[in-house]
Amino acid sequence: MTDADTDGAHIQTLLLTFFYRYMRPLVEAGHVYIALPPLYKMSKGKGKKEVVEYAWTDGELEELRQKFGRGALLQRYKGLGEMNADQLWETTMNPETRTLIRVTIDDLARAERRVSVLMGDKPAPRRQWIEDNVKFTLEESGEMLF
Repeated sequence: MTDADTDGAHIQTLLLTFFYRYMRPLVEAGHVYIALPPLYKMSKGKGKKEVVEYAWTDGELEELRQKFGRGALLQRYKGLGEMNADQLWETTMNPETRTLIRVTIDDLARAERRVSVLMGDKPAPRRQWIEDNVKFTLEESGEMLF
């Protein structure tokens, strides 16, 4: 679990590389997952009438804006530290409501090339690859190919 921004993606890359290089059987067995914290919280109303929903993408946020209409409050999460414990549990930790992506190795040669770029001596190519390739959304299949 990392922040849903480029810094979080960088940390995620380091963690995935660790699992790929030193614990590959866990990845091959499908036991490595990425937890997806939301980017936004939208709420409307107060007390028992308060309605709260979360969005993981800008598209989902736009849907919530239309659904909630005027008078809704929007919070953008810049990191996991901005969530209180209840929000973190509800959105990212609770097995019944969290969103996970299973990490798989689809193409061994491609995985080797990616790990070499991502863990090379130069941080600039790594950052560029992250900015070009990491989408902070859930793919339809629910899996992230490494």
